[in-house]
Amino acid sequence: MCEIDAQAPCPCGWGEPYEACCGRFHAGERTGEHAPTAEALMRSRYTAFVREDAAYLLRTWDPATRPADLDVTGSGGRWRRLLVLATTGGGPFDDTGTVEFEAHARDGGRRDVQHEVSAFRRDGGRWTYTGSVGGVSRG
Repeated sequence: MCEIDAQAPCPCGWGEPYEACCGRFHAGERTGEHAPTAEALMRSRYTAFVREDAAYLLRTWDPATRPADLDVTGSGGRWRRLLVLATTGGGPFDDTGTVEFEAHARDGGRRDVQHEVSAFRRDGGRWTYTGSVGGVSRG
């Protein structure tokens, strides 16, 4: 797993230090703090890809659609920027929501963009990722 300095800007793009932003959700199993909105969960999952934190990604994936395992080794260095394009629902009083985003990456000299609309649902007070409801990768 790739470590992120606690005081470095969080990769999710909100402009807060990692520790005060997605880091607190990554530590949620210890601290009990979880993403309050679908967008916050999506951003923390993006940052988990940057960190190569498969355990967090699996923990925040809905059990009905979660794979048995996930290998994100080697993916961290390629992610460069996250742009949230739109959200539907997913707020503190909603039970479902979607987040449309672009995750920009560089693989060697090649630029890639992962454009996706992700679906989320709240179960037992915690948001989980249920899957992609649309999107394309383009290079």
